[in-house]
Amino acid sequence: MSSFVSFVSSGPGDPELLTLKAVDRLKRADAVLYDDLSSGPILEYARPGADLVSVGKRAGRASPRQDHVSHLLVDYARLDQRVVRLKSGDSGLFGRLEEEITALKAAGIGYEIIPGVPSACAAAAAAGIPLTRRLAARRVQFATGHDVTGALPEDVNLTALADPTAATAIFMGKRTFPKLAQRLMEHGLPADTPAILAESVSRPDQSLARHTVASLADLLSGETGDKAGLILFGALADA
Repeated sequence: MSSFVSFVSSGPGDPELLTLKAVDRLKRADAVLYDDLSSGPILEYARPGADLVSVGKRAGRASPRQDHVSHLLVDYARLDQRVVRLKSGDSGLFGRLEEEITALKAAGIGYEIIPGVPSACAAAAAAGIPLTRRLAARRVQFATGHDVTGALPEDVNLTALADPTAATAIFMGKRTFPKLAQRLMEHGLPADTPAILAESVSRPDQSLARHTVASLADLLSGETGDKAGLILFGALADA
């Protein structure tokens, strides 16, 4: 068996949203390196006896350094095991997939990427709304709410994000949304633009709260809590 890693996207957390290919790779894996948001019921698909290794990274919590995670992934792959790197949501969206692929390429290790349901799509589905609207929102944009330091990115495209005719999803942005919202309103986004705060999407403790951009910014100026959250705003149907 040659060294090989399967990057498996676990979706937002509901095991029923896993793809058939994701389940297949989990059932055949000798080792699964998983994120915090990919733990719980999803790991029940792993083969009995497989090594289950938590390498989760959560904002505001102590977590493994990315270089340690990448080295660990290479080390497991070099054992000629079937290795799954289990990532939450879709692994190609706002994770550290690029860094881990770079490490595998440097080590001469093959890989595959198995896509999953992005949390923004799951949040819209949970809210009972489409992300696009035929006459009002022909564009969807995904953006991260923090940079590598945890702060709001300085190079964020405020003009694009302030477009009221787009549906916008902000990943990992609860702590920085008050600052972002202020900048967006300064760039012309109406304060009463519909917004949704989606937390723990597709999980038993899921919560969806409808706001305006201004009222959500006020709310998040206080306690943001420790639930994984995503923010939708813009031309949202029935929001």
